[in-house]
Amino acid sequence: MTVIDIAPPSGISQPAPNIVRLTGEIDIFTSEALRRRLLGALRSTVGSLVVDLSEVSFCDASGLAVLVGVQHRARARGVAFALRSPRPQMSRVLRITGLDRSLPITI
Repeated sequence: MTVIDIAPPSGISQPAPNIVRLTGEIDIFTSEALRRRLLGALRSTVGSLVVDLSEVSFCDASGLAVLVGVQHRARARGVAFALRSPRPQMSRVLRITGLDRSLPITI
């Protein structure tokens, strides 16, 4: 997994990260609403967008696609994107799919 530090280095002031906390299941039925929510959050983000997955119990391929798509849009806007605190099952899905190497993860 890639680990990033979202806190600014000592003595350097940066905007606080925009944190989006998710709960429940991310699947084909919820992924479009998630996409809209994350893109809305991205529009108001200056420094970094962090998606807190600590309360996500399930994520299917459509949810993973949303996360990857938002990461690409964030990168294009110069916004750092990271996932935070995925549960063990979510961490396993990220590892199996190889997304743990392309989606920064912080604990």
